[in-house]
Amino acid sequence: MSGFSPAFLSSTSNSFVELARAVAPDALPLAGGRDLSDQVPEGTTIICFRTAAGILMAGDRRATMGSLIASHSMQKVKAADDFSVIGIAGTAGLALDLIRLFQLELEHYEKIEGARLSLGGKANRLASMLRGNLNLAMQGLAVVPMFAGVDESTPAGQIFSFDVTGGKYEEHRFHAIGSGSGFARGALKKLWRPDLATEDAIDVAVEALFDASDDDSATGGPDFVRQIAPTIITVDLEHGAVEIPSAAVLSTATEVVARRTRKAQS
Repeated sequence: MSGFSPAFLSSTSNSFVELARAVAPDALPLAGGRDLSDQVPEGTTIICFRTAAGILMAGDRRATMGSLIASHSMQKVKAADDFSVIGIAGTAGLALDLIRLFQLELEHYEKIEGARLSLGGKANRLASMLRGNLNLAMQGLAVVPMFAGVDESTPAGQIFSFDVTGGKYEEHRFHAIGSGSGFARGALKKLWRPDLATEDAIDVAVEALFDASDDDSATGGPDFVRQIAPTIITVDLEHGAVEIPSAAVLSTATEVVARRTRKAQS
């Protein structure tokens, strides 16, 4: 027990964020005391929808800084834990820190309580963390996540969207966030079905991101030169959160390009 701090041993909360706020508040990414005005790349676009097995979330890999491309390979979609996934749009540095902190929050709760937080409880924790970023959001450094997953009580999965104030909203079929979200959502309206198998769901995700990148300069499509594919993660009760290999995503993207080329030439 000597390796634990007195604050850890005396804590009555199962929240890692509250523990960090008591022990080292300056270490929190959403503390509001950092000056990020000289480097604020933005990340977009994230889509998520229900499948026959559970949930699929996907995101492009481009980050922009004004009219410049800040990164071609930013990871905006990550597993939050074994059975949930989080994607982010907005100020990239804060958003990536938010993902790491949220992952720690869920891991800490499970270690303290000996059980996983419910899916709705996880979404509530994320909403609470977002409220701590409100001061920065009012200065234009906004973080907007999307969260989804499955648990025993909701095997079909749930999708949650948020606003910068920490407002939480359940989405019942599909959703998209980021600057290309309108174009992606339009594609999903035409392509999404509730009975999509995994392979078909990947195809739909790539099609939606292609439509977003076609009309939104901040959204990047599959990069065949650099071999950078959109990030796609599926979540179901049988397999948990599984990231689709980039080679498989690029293969699907190649088929989508060929299909669109044939249609344009016909």
